[in-house]
Amino acid sequence: MRVGLSLPQLGGHVDRPVVRGFAERAEELGFGSLYVQQHLFYPLNPASGYSARPGLAVPEPYRSILQPMELLAAVAAWTSTIRIGTSILVAGYHRPVDLAQRISTLDILAAGRTEFGFSVGWSDEEHQQYDVDPRTRGRRADELFDALLACWGPDPVSYEGEFFSIPESDVRPKPVQRPHPPLMSGMRSEAGLRRTAEKFDIWNPASGTLEQHLATMQTLAGMRPTGMAPLRMVWNLFTDPPVQVANLVPMSVDDLCVQVAAAAAAGVDAVSVDANFEAAIRSPQDWLAVPDRLAPLLDAARG
Repeated sequence: MRVGLSLPQLGGHVDRPVVRGFAERAEELGFGSLYVQQHLFYPLNPASGYSARPGLAVPEPYRSILQPMELLAAVAAWTSTIRIGTSILVAGYHRPVDLAQRISTLDILAAGRTEFGFSVGWSDEEHQQYDVDPRTRGRRADELFDALLACWGPDPVSYEGEFFSIPESDVRPKPVQRPHPPLMSGMRSEAGLRRTAEKFDIWNPASGTLEQHLATMQTLAGMRPTGMAPLRMVWNLFTDPPVQVANLVPMSVDDLCVQVAAAAAAGVDAVSVDANFEAAIRSPQDWLAVPDRLAPLLDAARG
């Protein structure tokens, strides 16, 4: 089972040497992937509760966040074997032709080592920065995913929908991975699970127990259209969670090893561990120590 890490991305002490040193050391130790997420800014009086939980404050680390595609481009150049990707991009912040080309470019620069996760987001304020009505985000996401697949398909490309219109065009280059890089879904709603089963290669859950996720995977398997490859799972874990909610609590390395070993025994394809919300990380040196501190998870994954 592959064990991945989230790249240093949040907080004012993340800089170029931190990101490069972290990525290179993670690859050297044998971690399988490096992920980034997407948010835009830190509204001081948000209308939306964090992670669609009414009244829940946005965590402090989000006051500073490196942007995902630029971060991945640098890491693509600094590494050679480890997979890189997003967990997740917010669908409403993107348009299909531009995003298809940016993903193709990253897949070329990374020599086919990319995978991209999506969800529909929760921040009204961030959607407003892109002139997107958040009440349309589900329908808009469905179109975005369909239009992305069209862009990566044979030329000439065309698409016509409620939100996006692509005139008959050549859209090149195509990604190295064919027909496209693996697509992950971080969606959990009823509609989101439908999208996951119908359009995605990987499900990427976070909060919740392993048992809950395995049960959902069974449900998704029953929703999967005939002829599609089985859905895979990449489970997100946290050293210190962004918020204290049920089944989402701080975990020591030993705790994480137990979870990783259980996931491997259950046949989970991959786990990814995020330290961006860890209160004990207060300096560049703290970040650079993370890959070695979490290295026991690699042995746990091997049983």
